[in-house]
Amino acid sequence: MAKPYKNFIMSEDVFKLPVFNINGEKINKNIDLTELKDIKFNEHLIYLAVKNYLANQRQGTHKTKERSEVNGSTRKLFRQKGTGGARRGDKKSPILRGGGTIFGPKPRDYEFKMNKNEKKLALMSLMKSKIENKMITVVDKFIVPEIKTKKFISSTEKLNLSEKKNLFIPNLSNENLYLSSRNLGNIDVKTFNFVNIYDLISANKIIFEEEAILNFVNRIKL
Repeated sequence: MAKPYKNFIMSEDVFKLPVFNINGEKINKNIDLTELKDIKFNEHLIYLAVKNYLANQRQGTHKTKERSEVNGSTRKLFRQKGTGGARRGDKKSPILRGGGTIFGPKPRDYEFKMNKNEKKLALMSLMKSKIENKMITVVDKFIVPEIKTKKFISSTEKLNLSEKKNLFIPNLSNENLYLSSRNLGNIDVKTFNFVNIYDLISANKIIFEEEAILNFVNRIKL
């Protein structure tokens, strides 16, 4: 994610996003997001929010057997002295193949709590950075009349999509949009109320539906 220059004064016009149609043609309309202009870019808070999201996704079900949990005889295989080998005891010894594991992983919970306002501030900070770096496009409506991947690609060519990853964010569930793009590896679709900070930070281009970006900004306001 590109960072804003420290001594660069950002114009308010940058936060007045032009609105396009699904064919990439500009219409006579702007979305005013100047309320994000005074948000201070906080890279550490964004890092914590991403770390929090990823940690909460972990199942934490990893487990290895220790010496006391391995099945096997507890008979001492060799006498303590005189063999010239290790004094390893029974066959469950960790130094033998098939023996127990020393200090192996145990089931644990990786989740950690993060303040709700910190999460919102991280999202606002990230949104500001994405706008400043011109990584957000606003489309009035995601009109996809039929489920055709080829037609969807041709209709969105003028939106200058990224070759790596594009995130389409409709206001409501859009089945035609989802089914037309699901075979494309560089396109993901999520409604505004299910978008998280990891989705935003990993997208090279974010295409919001007009209502979706307004609702999303209202959702993350402090």
